[in-house]
Amino acid sequence: MAEHTSSSITIEAPPADVMGVIADFERYPEWTGEVKEAEVLGTDEHGRAEKVRLVLDAGAIKDDHTLAYTWIGAYEVSWTLVKSQMLRAIDGSYALAPLGDGDRTEVTYRLTVDVKIPMLGMIKRKAEKVIIDRALAGLKKRVESVPKG
Repeated sequence: MAEHTSSSITIEAPPADVMGVIADFERYPEWTGEVKEAEVLGTDEHGRAEKVRLVLDAGAIKDDHTLAYTWIGAYEVSWTLVKSQMLRAIDGSYALAPLGDGDRTEVTYRLTVDVKIPMLGMIKRKAEKVIIDRALAGLKKRVESVPKG
């Protein structure tokens, strides 16, 4: 598979709070710039999304696609492409690591995108980096703005 792009950010919240926002797909259009629509198509026995349809507008990459999600313990989720209009593949993951006494979280986002149309590797990696950086910034802002209960 093609090389992946990754980036990390520290969020001032426990991992469970961060994962709660990551797992709440229907609210992605509220805090991600790229996701215009999100619909959970299927869930696992724990009520977590297994299949999600997303309408994406990330500048160079515009698509209506369905992803399959795999939940690895409480601190990691990965996804792969089920179907797409524009993408040949999209593989990604969020991995969370508690920091300090567990009230902060390091979030690492990895992403590999392969589009059906020819695109220079450099441009594709730049698009991946933009998607990752915007998603991490949006996630941080969303998690840290939620009132602590």
